[in-house]
Amino acid sequence: MRILLVCLAVLLLLPSWSGSERLPLYRAAPQVDAAPVDLYPADPRRMRNGALTYLGGVSLTASDPAFGGFSAIHVAGDRFMLLSDGGGLLRFRMGRDWRVRDTRVTELAGPGTGWEKRDRDTESLAVLPGGDMLVGYERDNQIWRFDRDLRPVRHAAPRAMRRWSENGGPEAMAAMPDGSVVVLSEAHGRKGRQGYSALRFSGDPTAPGIRPMPFRYQAPADYRVTDAVALPDGRLLVLTRSISLRDYFTARLQIADMRGLRPGQLVTGRTIARFEPPALHDNFEGLALVREGDRLILWVVSDDNQSITQRTLLLKFALPLRL
Repeated sequence: MRILLVCLAVLLLLPSWSGSERLPLYRAAPQVDAAPVDLYPADPRRMRNGALTYLGGVSLTASDPAFGGFSAIHVAGDRFMLLSDGGGLLRFRMGRDWRVRDTRVTELAGPGTGWEKRDRDTESLAVLPGGDMLVGYERDNQIWRFDRDLRPVRHAAPRAMRRWSENGGPEAMAAMPDGSVVVLSEAHGRKGRQGYSALRFSGDPTAPGIRPMPFRYQAPADYRVTDAVALPDGRLLVLTRSISLRDYFTARLQIADMRGLRPGQLVTGRTIARFEPPALHDNFEGLALVREGDRLILWVVSDDNQSITQRTLLLKFALPLRL
């Protein structure tokens, strides 16, 4: 009965276009409004969540039906990129006043030729040092590289990802300080083995001749990987998500040591923050890490599934110098 109730809750939260219906496309750059949110709604003065210190956040809204569904984020200074799980890239600027300015939209190319969700299932994003962008397409288990003008450069369907399940493909991707790229499946695993499938490419996954090293990531019980971002010291922050009838979506942020990674290794993360009651909790799917002076800043964004029961939350945290 519990499984049945959870399945019904998931169906209620799915976006209307999750079947064969055509994806809504941006008509023009939308006007995006931002309303402040407290990390703990019942205790606005509370600012700590595990190792994180809350610096503020907003709930983003727009009247355009294409808005929302964000599964990945990149931040550089006051410039933000939010990638939806339907191939829509929203770019804007936002300063200390938390007001959204200069919005721009782009519909990315993809493996399919149509405009159903299965043709543009973009779930992960990593920006390379030169400014080019890697995007993971979940259902096709492909990785595409785009230049700074968002033109496709090349793409690859790595052999090691071909058997990743249709809805459990490259959900998280991180460009590491040593030039390697880590790709984690959302929930693909092998019977009798712990952890979810993951790969570490020695360089650009779309470049010819680049072979990945397989490993596995052990998420908390009943949690799935949704995003990852590299720390300057070579460790990895991994965002995981769960759904239940009681709390709907909850998330846990973990830190994993990728240094000295061996082929086939089972990597286990350590939880450093929990997005569950009484804290804000939603379908958190995107991470971005930036520097502000001598501080490391973590941005977290949620995927509202374009559902009236969820929100697009954009939250800002400070990381401690030692984790």
